[in-house]
This record gives sequence, structure tokens and C-alpha cells, in this order.
Amino acid sequence: MNRTAYIAISYSKRNELAEELTVIKEVLLTSGINPFVFAEQFQFDPAQEKEMMQEAMRQIDAADLLIAETSDKAIGIGIEAGYAKAKGKPVIYVRNQKTDHSTTLSGISDQQVIYSDINDLREQLLKTLQKLAELSTTNY
Repeated sequence: MNRTAYIAISYSKRNELAEELTVIKEVLLTSGINPFVFAEQFQFDPAQEKEMMQEAMRQIDAADLLIAETSDKAIGIGIEAGYAKAKGKPVIYVRNQKTDHSTTLSGISDQQVIYSDINDLREQLLKTLQKLAELSTTNY
């Protein structure tokens, strides 16, 4: 597994989205992509804001794509996705259909997964990853 997906998710709501996060990771692994969840890997105290964002950018630089789970909107997700987009990384916008739409994140995304339930998330994300793989074998 030499490809990595950076998963951007609300730090404060990551426990509430645990089931969705598990499915995203499973689908990535099934697709031969290593999942990386910044919110699970690093802990920073508020005084370390610069260090936190520098580390996030390093991790995004090392990733092949970014998945933004925005069922809970958070400014950090938008910053991470915008940075990934500026670096030429594919961005997948993911949210539950019952949650608020993010026009800005949707506007910069390459693919969208708007799901109704966990099974729908699994099915749509798998198809989206297959589509991305077909679109680019050099950049992805």
C-alpha cells in the first residue's frame, strides 16, 4: 500500500462520526489506500496552533488525496481541503444528506459522496475511488 488518503474530520465531533470514519477507512483499505486521520494521530494544545497546522500540511503533502467528511462543518476541514486542492491533490467531499451543505468545500471538490446511511456511504465511496483511479493513474 503506497497510496495514502488524508481524512479531514471535525476534531470535536470525531467520536460521533466514528461509524462513518470506520467505513471510510475500511473502503480505503479495500481499495489499497492507507487511511490517515490527522485528528486521531496528533494531539496539540491550543498554544501549539502553528505546529499543528504545519504538521497537517506536511501530512497532506505526503498524501495522494484528501477525503473531507463534513457531516459536521468545521473551519479546519475547509483549510485542509483548500490546501490539498492548491497542492493538486484530489479532494472528495463527503457528508450525510441530512446535514448542511458546504458550498465552498463542494465547490473545490473533485468528487462528492452525499450518503443516506452507512451502507450507502460504503457503496458510493468505493465507486468514487474506482472512478478517481480510472481518471488518473499518474496523479493518483
